[in-house]
Amino acid sequence: MRKKKILFLTGTRADYGKLKALIHATKMHNNFKPIILATGMHIQKRYEYTYQEIAKDFKEVKLYKYSNQKIKDSMDLVVAKTINVFNKNLKLINPDLVVIHGDRVETLAASIYCNLHNILIAHIEGGEASGTVDESLRHAITKLSHIHFVSNSKAKKLLKRMGEIEKNIYTIGSPEVDIMVKKDLPSMSEVRQRYDIKFQNYGILLFHPVTTLKKKEVEKQCASFFSAVKKSFKKFVIIFPNNDTYSDIIFKHINELKNKKNFKVLPSLRFEYYLTLLKNSEFIIGNSSSGIREAPVYGVKSINLGNRQKNRITNNFIKNLDFQEKTIIREIKKSKKNIRKGVFNFGRGNSAKMFIKILEKRSFWLTSKQKYFT
Repeated sequence: MRKKKILFLTGTRADYGKLKALIHATKMHNNFKPIILATGMHIQKRYEYTYQEIAKDFKEVKLYKYSNQKIKDSMDLVVAKTINVFNKNLKLINPDLVVIHGDRVETLAASIYCNLHNILIAHIEGGEASGTVDESLRHAITKLSHIHFVSNSKAKKLLKRMGEIEKNIYTIGSPEVDIMVKKDLPSMSEVRQRYDIKFQNYGILLFHPVTTLKKKEVEKQCASFFSAVKKSFKKFVIIFPNNDTYSDIIFKHINELKNKKNFKVLPSLRFEYYLTLLKNSEFIIGNSSSGIREAPVYGVKSINLGNRQKNRITNNFIKNLDFQEKTIIREIKKSKKNIRKGVFNFGRGNSAKMFIKILEKRSFWLTSKQKYFT
C-alpha cells in the first residue's frame, strides 16, 4: 500500500509548536509520509531563520522552504504571495492531505488553494473564540476545511453551530500539550546557557499587534504598556512579536530596551526551550495565546492585555487588564512564582495518539470534499 503523503504547513514558531507532535507521530507510522512546508516567519532573517531548527528536528522528513513576504508587506499581499507559493509547488508535492493550524494568513491562503484544487484539508484548532481579525480568519478557514481537529468540546459545539458536519469534527486537544508534559524538556540551566539569560526571577513579555485597531490606538497602547514594564523594575525576557501589520511599532519599543540590564530580548526560541522558560517564569504578560493556553498548564500567572484573546477560555491563572499604566505596574509587582497545580483545558497530552488513530481509519480518507450545511 502506498504511503499517504501528509503535508504540514507552518508559517510561525507558534504553529510549529502545535504541529510538531503530529509530524513526529506520522513519521513513526508505516502508512504515512510527512512532508513539511515552511514559510512566513521561518524564512526571515529577523527571526533567525527558524526553518533551520525544523530541519534539525526532522532530518528524515522532506522540508520545503519558501519565502512569501518581505518585512513590510501588508497581510493581504502575504495571502496572495502564499497562494502563489502553493500554485507553483503543490502540484509537484501532490499530497493526499494538507494539515494547517489556526488563524494565520498563510493558513487562509492554503485553505483557499486546497479548496479550489480539490485537495483534502484538515484544520487544527478551529472553533476557537477570540478577538481581532484572527477570529474572522479562523472561521473562514473552518468553512474552507474538510476535516477539523479541535481542542475541546466548546470548540466542537461552535463548529456545529457554524454548520460543520459532526462526523468530520474530532476532539483531540491541543497538540502542544503532548510536548509540554514530556519529562525530557531542557533544564533551566541549558536554557540560560543557550540564550545567555542571566536572570533567576523574570517575567516573559510577548506582545503582538492588533490589526483591527487604528495605528494611533496601537501606538497609545504600546506607549502605556512599555512604560509600565520599565517602571515596574522587574526583569523580563522579551520575545519578538509576530510579523503582522503594526509590528514595527512594537519593534520600536523593544529596540529601546535591548541594552537595558533588566531586559533580555530574543527574536525566537526553540519550542521546548520556550516551554522550560515559561515553566520557570514568575508570569507572562502581553496578549499572546500562550498566556491563555500554555501558561495555565504550568500554573504560571498570565497578565493578558486588551482584546486580542477576548472570549477565550479563562481560569484563575489569567488576569485580564486594559492598558492603564498604574494597573499594569501593580499587577506586575504582585506576581511571583507559583506552586499551584496547573489546569488542562485543552487536552491531557495524548493528541498525537488520537490523531493517528483517526488517520488509520479508511473512512477518514473518504471524507467528502463537497461542503454543505447540516
